[in-house]
Amino acid sequence: MARKSFPLSNVYRLLEPGPVVLLTTAGKARPNIMAQSWHTMLEFEPPLVACVVSNRNFSFKVLKAAKECVVNIPTVELAEKVVACGNTSGRDIDKFVAFHLTPVPASVVHAPLIAECYANLECKVIDTRAVPKYGLFILEVLKAWIDPAMKHPRTIHHQGRGVFMVAGETVKLRSEMP
Repeated sequence: MARKSFPLSNVYRLLEPGPVVLLTTAGKARPNIMAQSWHTMLEFEPPLVACVVSNRNFSFKVLKAAKECVVNIPTVELAEKVVACGNTSGRDIDKFVAFHLTPVPASVVHAPLIAECYANLECKVIDTRAVPKYGLFILEVLKAWIDPAMKHPRTIHHQGRGVFMVAGETVKLRSEMP
């Protein structure tokens, strides 16, 4: 797995479009994967991400206790595995084994990276005040990784009821100021 360090000041570029992500956590039994689409950037530097994890999800208790995770950003090539992760519970199966995904040790947190994903953000939970009411965790990205071979990754975006949009063509636009 070829990885290179990615500047933390550019993490917002990885999440700004709102792709479906695979959130990994490391519990006492085994690591788990949760498909997630409710997240947003809150700050550039340090990069802060807000994400919603329902208290009904298996990952909720682990994230709340461990206070760390990895936000893994898959591409369209992993769409079927992403949906499968979202339609099963880590209470019942080891999703890494069941869906043939490769856990890779992180450099800062205990939760694993997913090797097949385009980007991986190692995070620690820094604020849980909105967890009881909204399930909203505030994460600080401590380390970010990307696959340098993927120049314009095609991410997937959940639109509800099993419908996904694939990120379109990448264009560079210059704004003209009056």
